[in-house]
Amino acid sequence: MTIRKVALLTAGGLAPCLSSAVGALIERYTEVAPDVEIIAYRGGYHGLLLGDSITVTPEVRANAHRLQDFGGSPIGNSRVKLTNIADCVARGLVQEGQDPQKVAADQLIKDGVDVLHTIGGDDTNTAAADLAAFLANNDYGLGVVGLPKTIDNDVYPIAQSLGAWTAADEGAHYFSNVVSEHTSNPRMLIVHEVMGRHCGWLTAATAQSYRSLLDSHSWLEGLGVARERREIHAVYVPELQIDLEAEAARLSTVMDTHGNVNIFLSEGAGVDSIVEELISRGEEVPRDAFGHVKIDKINPGAWFANQFAPMIGAEKVLVQKSGYYARSAPANARDRALISECAHVAVDAALNGISGLVGQDENAGNVIRACEFERVAGAKPFDTNQVWFDELLAGIGQPKGSPAAAH
Repeated sequence: MTIRKVALLTAGGLAPCLSSAVGALIERYTEVAPDVEIIAYRGGYHGLLLGDSITVTPEVRANAHRLQDFGGSPIGNSRVKLTNIADCVARGLVQEGQDPQKVAADQLIKDGVDVLHTIGGDDTNTAAADLAAFLANNDYGLGVVGLPKTIDNDVYPIAQSLGAWTAADEGAHYFSNVVSEHTSNPRMLIVHEVMGRHCGWLTAATAQSYRSLLDSHSWLEGLGVARERREIHAVYVPELQIDLEAEAARLSTVMDTHGNVNIFLSEGAGVDSIVEELISRGEEVPRDAFGHVKIDKINPGAWFANQFAPMIGAEKVLVQKSGYYARSAPANARDRALISECAHVAVDAALNGISGLVGQDENAGNVIRACEFERVAGAKPFDTNQVWFDELLAGIGQPKGSPAAAH
């Protein structure tokens, strides 16, 4: 298969890899296949359905390295599920009676695209898998090559999603400022809500990164600048049950001893309880086009804090969310290296007519390869049996607890 033209799109929520990945793909094509034309669809699948694209000019190709310095996506994102026909019609992306997958496929043909590069999380790449299957089943002769973006780090079969390391470090830096609020009021409860719908990896990794920052400080305990007050006192993830009463008893002692409590909470840790409460009151549960609960609408951190505060005698409660701050950052050096490796393999796969999601295949010794789309799925749980997580909980004096029911 001769590749003459490729298209790029980014979709789903932001992550600290989108701009870097777009830049890395452009740079790699310019290096090994400079005659291949590149376009980018604005706003992900939204732009693909509407035929809204940007041509990557020679000037952009020559300066694509500049994209490494930015967060967000230079070509824009959206949340569009191609198999949710009603939603696509309601949003004016297709006409009544049209199949969005066929509209997307026909647009790729119209634009002369041979390979579509998708950069996104589980929803983006399951959509890419559906589109790849549609293209193959209907003899369109087009390839789809994805890159795994999600700060939740919860995509099967990818060992490490692009941007997740950066998001953890950025969330840690965010909280390193927020934690000082404990000095604004006696008996303060601070809840740091971290993104992670079903997976607690980001919460745990952010906590680990934050404790590394604490390790780098020198303390002045005689004047109240003590590690214990800035320490994490609890980490709650969806994969482990939270015994509120037992934890309240433990944290009440922390509050009495140090005058404040700091909790890292994965946003997904309280969602099931909130949804049950909304349903019991007859209220509508807000959901997106993929059927996911709109977590920003139900506010898990505030709900959890309201349950917990009276149990530990908190006089003031502060809930802070690092998600938008963390996910909008430019990729750090560690992520950039992984992004570059994945981009090289992705371009090679495209040029060799291989479709799939390119990343560290956890079922093949974490080798970076084009993983078959039929193996791609979301909501991969965080493995709470890892040594580093056990060490994290032991370091803050928290019992591990028992596994939560599967989502």
